[in-house]
Amino acid sequence: MTTLDTPAPAAPATAAARAVRAWHTLRSSRTAVIGLAVVAVHVLIALLAPLLTSYDPVASDAGQALLGPGGHHWAGTDQYGRDVLTRVLHGGRYALGVSAAATVLTVALGTVIGCAAALRGGWFDDLLGRVLDAVLSVPSILALLVVVTALGTGPAVIVLAVAVVYVPQVVRVIRGAALAVVPADYVTAARARGEGTWSILRREVLPNIVDVVCVEFAMRASWVVLLISSLSFLGFGAAPPTPDWGLMVAENRTAITVVPLASLAPIIALATLVVGLNLAADGLSKAWGVDRIRKGTR
Repeated sequence: MTTLDTPAPAAPATAAARAVRAWHTLRSSRTAVIGLAVVAVHVLIALLAPLLTSYDPVASDAGQALLGPGGHHWAGTDQYGRDVLTRVLHGGRYALGVSAAATVLTVALGTVIGCAAALRGGWFDDLLGRVLDAVLSVPSILALLVVVTALGTGPAVIVLAVAVVYVPQVVRVIRGAALAVVPADYVTAARARGEGTWSILRREVLPNIVDVVCVEFAMRASWVVLLISSLSFLGFGAAPPTPDWGLMVAENRTAITVVPLASLAPIIALATLVVGLNLAADGLSKAWGVDRIRKGTR
């Protein structure tokens, strides 16, 4: 019981107060603003792609194959006569859509499991650590190929495969952040009141590690985009004639000396998106004081 001489346990800041503080801090980070602006431009272009071009991204025209940049085709055409710029603009839809779904699932599962491990501790934490070590010992691309080969291709399978590959890494990061919160007075008070693990996780732990979760989301998204594009390049991702950046590079690499933009344009689009996500992650980590190296994210 709290007395006049004993201060009450410190309570976590309200969601509204944390949101306002995060917004003001974010605005002070030029790196984060630039990175988020680049990502926002990619999202806007992907949403408006059908309005930005009049060409069909999947329709072939053998008579227009391997054309250089010109008035009708600003970035030229590929070996199937498809407008390169149109396919690049529409390719962002697949890359952003699948990557966003995979990142949300990965970070959500990793956050819940990581917080649960920090709260429960004991044998559960030890067993989880051994399982994570076993999964992390397998190279990411190899684990991804095994899952896709076993379950088949398709957006849903790719999202699941990415989660299998990256959830262990997210769990380690979030567990480390949650371990710093678990000894706090307000968590101890919640346990003394008899609150369950899920209630403590949702009301006491998560609001105090939301900055780490946001940084992890931005950083993990850049890796997911690259991994999914690599999968498409290897022939296990998007199926032809789906407009996808990794698939476009694979389809046009043999004609790079004839129509270099057919391969370079999707590479540039992918690179700018990844750079934007990395800038956002770095800016957020510096603005919110999240040490990504110490948290084990690299």
